[in-house]
Amino acid sequence: MVKEAKRMAEQQLVFFDLGSEHYAIDSMNVREIIRMQTITKIPGTPMSVEGVINLRGKVTPVLDLRKRLGLVAGEESKETRIVVVEVEGQDVGLIVDGVSEVFRIPVSVIEPTSTIVAAEEADYILGVAKLESKLVILLDIGRLLLGGEKRMLPAVEKADRCATSSLAMA
Repeated sequence: MVKEAKRMAEQQLVFFDLGSEHYAIDSMNVREIIRMQTITKIPGTPMSVEGVINLRGKVTPVLDLRKRLGLVAGEESKETRIVVVEVEGQDVGLIVDGVSEVFRIPVSVIEPTSTIVAAEEADYILGVAKLESKLVILLDIGRLLLGGEKRMLPAVEKADRCATSSLAMA
């Protein structure tokens, strides 16, 4: 009972960087973290969608989180990673500059964003965690993908089914 109460008072997050800022998402949404790999471009997708990758035989859309958040696109480095998250049963890869850690933080250090900072368009920002050495912006990945990227997922799923069917026939 005491352990359960403690777990509810903490949140386990995956911390990552975009430029000089620190972000985090709930670790329960993260499937895996992989190194950057070749991405196949898909024409007609939103600007933040980089394309798709083959993740163990499954076509998985990948988007640049910097572009999705309206930040300046960054250079790829050896620290660049793709964080694969699950959103409504669909895997999506998110390109980040680097993943720093998976960490439990007390819920008490998380402050909601003010209405001045978080406009209605930024409802994907859950709050800001005040840690000893930095501030970390907490993102709701489901809400973040409610834009054009999420609408693209059924089309990618359909392309995956067609490719799988074609392979089965060959």
